[in-house]
Amino acid sequence: MSDFDYDLFVMGAGSGGVRAARISASHGAKVAVAEEHRVGGTCVIRGCVPKKMLVYGSMFAEELGHAENYGWDIEGKSFDWKRLRDFVNNDVDRLEGLYEKTLQSHEVDLFAERASIAGPNTVKLASGREVTAKKILIAVGAWPAMPDFPGVEHCISSNEVFHLEEKPNCLMVVGGGYIAMEFAGIFNALGSEVTVVNRTDRILRSYDEQIVDRMLHIAMGRGINFKMHSKIAKVEKTDDGCLLVDLGDSNPLRVNQVLIATGRKPKTDGLGLENAGVAMDEKGAIKVDEYNRTSCQSIYAVGDVTDRVQLTPVAIREGHAFADTVFGNNPRTVDYDHIPSAVFTQPPLAGVGLTERDAKNQYGNVKVYSSDFRPMKNMFNPHAERGHYKMIVDEASEKILGIHMIGPESPEILQVAAVAVKAGLTKQAFDDTMALHPSMAEELVLLK
Repeated sequence: MSDFDYDLFVMGAGSGGVRAARISASHGAKVAVAEEHRVGGTCVIRGCVPKKMLVYGSMFAEELGHAENYGWDIEGKSFDWKRLRDFVNNDVDRLEGLYEKTLQSHEVDLFAERASIAGPNTVKLASGREVTAKKILIAVGAWPAMPDFPGVEHCISSNEVFHLEEKPNCLMVVGGGYIAMEFAGIFNALGSEVTVVNRTDRILRSYDEQIVDRMLHIAMGRGINFKMHSKIAKVEKTDDGCLLVDLGDSNPLRVNQVLIATGRKPKTDGLGLENAGVAMDEKGAIKVDEYNRTSCQSIYAVGDVTDRVQLTPVAIREGHAFADTVFGNNPRTVDYDHIPSAVFTQPPLAGVGLTERDAKNQYGNVKVYSSDFRPMKNMFNPHAERGHYKMIVDEASEKILGIHMIGPESPEILQVAAVAVKAGLTKQAFDDTMALHPSMAEELVLLK
């Protein structure tokens, strides 16, 4: 008989925690999971999945706007935010049920309450019960970072935006990352007046500057207003429910809603990490080694709580590698090189590998191949928006260092192109590949 209640206790039922629990159980471990909110975590419940569905809803609004060019006459068209919101949230409920079934089918015990660390092999549940485990995995994710200014309590984060009672006629989005840019695009397409406030003059810092500049040009052409080098001094709520936002100048902006999207921080507050000597960095992220082990030998961590790469597929890989290493007798690490990523703006942008700036800094002499084109689909659109693809190549070896793009369906195209970058292929491999015509993807094998 084991000296512990469980072989593994997982704190957090997000993408990384659920994958770790499922795989560990398949290796024969007795597993329990504690989740204080809803099974599925940030991605499924309040992140990429419902947000992408809102993107689809807002894209339809754009298509509807020039339906006559497709030959359709649509009379009496109108938009109902609550109907879209409820459809999205109902699908979130469906996905949560699937995640719960996955845990049940692998005989994983689920505690629907918060858990904290009570010792190297002990967790304490919110109900007061203490549970022991041979290994503990922390996978509680991250939480929106809210700035400190008077009136911040009147603002919302990306957690609450999926549950708004009404679509704001006038929305301010604070931040310059992918969350801010995506929600700005969503509500702009749905008819809201959108202003983006950013404390610097750069947005989407990790993406190729030329691609980001194209996105900014298109976003401004669609009516999104950008206020760079700005930050909120205070927010006041008026008697009619609107918000007056003071940006430090003489003219406060009047909006219906302020969405704070200035990043997410590891959710380590109150976890009791000090009770087991689990070390954190200066940002509050849990420090781990290449096998996801913390400074406490019996405690591991994966996903956003470690603040390595805050992406769902990364958390899933880390959770799987942990389970194989600890319970599958197959030590595995995660390769963080050449991770593809995308921003579901309208149009979306995507990239993998080094940006042009980073490639020049690391390799010195590089070649840049590009294509600037108007996608055929955009011929129906009264806005003359152009796509842009670029490939950065090491001049000496012709090895592809990065691929970056903006245009319709860029994330779908980039995922396949990422395989080529990961495999270390050269530009010649693309040149030798026959084009698939007519398609946007063919631009990748025709780059000059």
